[in-house]
Amino acid sequence: MAKLSNKDQTIARLLRVAPWVAVLAPSLPGPILFTILFLTATATDSAALYLLLAGLSLAAGFALGLLIAALFLLYRRRWLSRLRDRLASDGITANEVVWFRSELTSAERAALDEIQKSNPLLADAYLETLASRLTASRIISRSRREILLVERRLNRARSLATDDASSLQQDLVADRERLDQLRQHASQHLTRARTRLQEIEATASRKLNDDETDLMMQRLGATQDQLPLVLEMAQWERQALQDTKSLNRPLEPSHE
Repeated sequence: MAKLSNKDQTIARLLRVAPWVAVLAPSLPGPILFTILFLTATATDSAALYLLLAGLSLAAGFALGLLIAALFLLYRRRWLSRLRDRLASDGITANEVVWFRSELTSAERAALDEIQKSNPLLADAYLETLASRLTASRIISRSRREILLVERRLNRARSLATDDASSLQQDLVADRERLDQLRQHASQHLTRARTRLQEIEATASRKLNDDETDLMMQRLGATQDQLPLVLEMAQWERQALQDTKSLNRPLEPSHE
């Protein structure tokens, strides 16, 4: 069985940082050296030359670094493609989905990130279903390629008018039927997996909306409960202010 080894994880981490190192490594030594020489130069002509060389070495080193980084990126892409093919050879598991994120749709990636934040249990089920979806999609893609190859071989065999060619045609027709049945079964699994993904997304969204709605209703109820008390306090404050004004009002002299 194809399993992800510690060596694979180490190589993946190295290839992730290698392009950045490739850009910086050729770019920095030359400019740093010529900058030091520029700062320590006593003659004006020498200082100007060192400054020019610092700029040229920076440009040349950066260009070389970009080229090396591009080669690393191409190699990393091919290495990851071979790794994914090896992991998928015995079926993709939930723990291996992280290596197949490039094969997920943008909607699946967004839904996975949101579900992992809101509900870890549903996230596990979502990863399992994604693994099934990826496996079915790869089987369909591979079976289609195999069917095309069988069709080409069958066309070439039909052009041969021999007994061996007739037997070969029968074998190729049987291969095509077997591959077509495999593709149909994989398509059924793919449909079920996509349906299950939508069910999990709907469940997660429903739970999230219910939690948000409950929280909003709780806040609304608390606000409504506090509103009469606030109004009553405002009335007390207004009544106290009126009473204070009445006490401070000077008494009018009485006329007898």
